[in-house]
Amino acid sequence: MKQKEALDILKSGYNTFLTGPPGSGKTFLLNKYIQYLKKNNIVVSVTASTGIAATHMGGVTLHSWSGLGIRDELDDSEIKKACERGYLRKRIKNTNVLIIDEISMIKASQFEAVNKICQFIKRNPRPFGGMQVVCSGDFFQLPPVYRPFDSAQGKHENITQGELFDANKNKQGFVTESDIWKKMEMKICYLDEQYRTKDKKLTKILNHIRENEAEKSRELLLLERNNLGHERSRREKIMTKLYTHNIDVDTINYTELNKIKGKEYRYQMTFRGNPVVSDILKKSCLAPEKLILKEGAHVMFIKNNFEAGYVNGTQGKVVDFVAADLPVVETEEGKRITVTYTDWTIEEPDATIGGDKTTIVAGISQIPLRLAWAITVHKSQGMNLDSAEMDLSKCFLAGMGYVALSRLKSLKGLNLLGINNLAFCVNPKALEVDKHFKKLSKQASAELKKISSSDISKRQKLFVKYCAG
Repeated sequence: MKQKEALDILKSGYNTFLTGPPGSGKTFLLNKYIQYLKKNNIVVSVTASTGIAATHMGGVTLHSWSGLGIRDELDDSEIKKACERGYLRKRIKNTNVLIIDEISMIKASQFEAVNKICQFIKRNPRPFGGMQVVCSGDFFQLPPVYRPFDSAQGKHENITQGELFDANKNKQGFVTESDIWKKMEMKICYLDEQYRTKDKKLTKILNHIRENEAEKSRELLLLERNNLGHERSRREKIMTKLYTHNIDVDTINYTELNKIKGKEYRYQMTFRGNPVVSDILKKSCLAPEKLILKEGAHVMFIKNNFEAGYVNGTQGKVVDFVAADLPVVETEEGKRITVTYTDWTIEEPDATIGGDKTTIVAGISQIPLRLAWAITVHKSQGMNLDSAEMDLSKCFLAGMGYVALSRLKSLKGLNLLGINNLAFCVNPKALEVDKHFKKLSKQASAELKKISSSDISKRQKLFVKYCAG
C-alpha cells in the first residue's frame, strides 16, 4: 500500500495497523497524521511500547499513559483503583485518537488490560471506549527481554517474549492473538515503499530474510562482503560496532575516548517538570546524563532534526568546539554541523485549552549526541546508520541479524566480521502474521479504490465532527 492510501484510511477514523519493513515510512506517516489531528483540534495521545520508541515520537510509554505500569494484566478491582486517579481519568476521557508505536513489543494481556481501562473510564463497551486506535510496528523486530524471577536460584532470568511463548511458558503470544484485536476490525496498511535505502542488493537480502529464505540472503551477503572487502580496506572510516550481547558498551566507548589526547568537554543533562516523569524520560532516552567529548571523538546523533541536517543514527567526528563550547561534528558525508542543545519532552493534551494544545509534564535537555564506537543491536532499532561493523556469529535471537542489517542505508557501509546459522532466521509466527497482513492490506487497498474521492472526503469530515462531539 502507498502512503497516500494509508493516510486516507487513517483520516477516515478506522482502527488501523501500519506495518511494513524498516525504512518504509511508518514513523513519517504517523507524524503526518498527528499533525493533521492537531490541526483539526482532535485530541491525540501518542504512545509506544518502549521508552526509546516513545521519545522518537514525542510521546510516552503505553504503560505510563494507561496507568498499567509494570503489570501485564489487571483484574476488575485493580482497574477501578487505577481509574480513581483524576489525571488518568481526564487524560483517557478526552482522548479521541490513541497511537501505539512498536506494537509488536506489547503483550496480548497488556493490550487487553489497556482496553479495559479505556472502556471503564469512557463508560463505553466498544473497543478502547470508542476511540480510534492506530498501531504501528513490524513483527520481525526484536522482542523485549522479560526478566521473570527464578525463586530456585534467587535471581532474575533473562528470557525473551518469543522464547517464553515457544516454551509454552507464555500463552499470550503476539498482540494480534488477543480477543480485543479481533473485535477492532483493524484496517491493515502494509507500506511497501522504501525510503531508507536505495541499495537494491540490501533490499533483496532483507526481503529474502522476511520470506524465510535464509540461505539465499546468506549467499548474497557473503558475496557482497567479498566484493566490498578491497574497497573498504582503502577507507579510513571508523564504523560503529553493533554488539549482539549486552556487554558494557559505555566502557568500550570511553576506553576509545581516553586514547584521544586533548581537552575534555562535559555536558550535563538538565531536567524540568515532574521529577518522577523526567527520571523516566531520562532512562528511556538514548542521551547520556553526562556526555564527555573530545576533538576527534566518533559520535552519533540520537534525534531527528531534518532542518539541521541529521537524523537519529547519523554518524560523524567531532572536529571543533565553538562559542559556549558547542561541538562541531563533521558527518560522513562531509557536512559540518554545530550541535546545539535539544529537548526531549513528555506532553499531554490539555482539553481545557483545546485539542491542539498540550501541556509539558516533564522535559530534559542535552546535546543530542552519544559516543558511537559501540552500541547494542537492541538500542539500534529505529536508527539509520551510514556504516556499521557487525559480528553476527554471536546472534542468540531469531531476528537479530535482520534488525542489524536493516539499520544500514547501504551495503557499502557494512563491515561483516561473521555470521551464524541463527543470524538470518526469523520468528515463524512473524512469518505467518506477515503473510496475513499482506493479504488484508491488499483487500483494504482494493476496497478504498472502489470509493469515490468525494465519499472519502465526506467520511473524513464526519470523523472530525465525531471527535468534536
